[in-house]
Amino acid sequence: MLITSLLLAMAAPSPTAAVDTSRAAFTKCLRDHLKKSLEDKMGDAEYEMAIKGACTAERTAFRQAVVAFDRASGDSEANATENADMQVDDYHVNFIEKFKDYSSTNTLPGDS
Repeated sequence: MLITSLLLAMAAPSPTAAVDTSRAAFTKCLRDHLKKSLEDKMGDAEYEMAIKGACTAERTAFRQAVVAFDRASGDSEANATENADMQVDDYHVNFIEKFKDYSSTNTLPGDS
């Protein structure tokens, strides 16, 4: 019984790995969305509205991973949720700024 519990615990992804993996997927999706929006010649205001509805699955997975990590670290549900929401908002603000920069210079981001 103890060995089974240990094996199951070792097989479960660590909260840190889940955050890293979901963060990478979320930012990749946001980069792809940014590039497509620039190619489509979307306006600044339109992009600001569109980004909030983009990458919903990736955003949800990232948010849940951050909450789980913070909860595992001892944070309250409220603090963990607030931190996750702030991180998502920070990514949105960052990508809105990137969009405006690329849009103003009529350039596209490189593939990375």
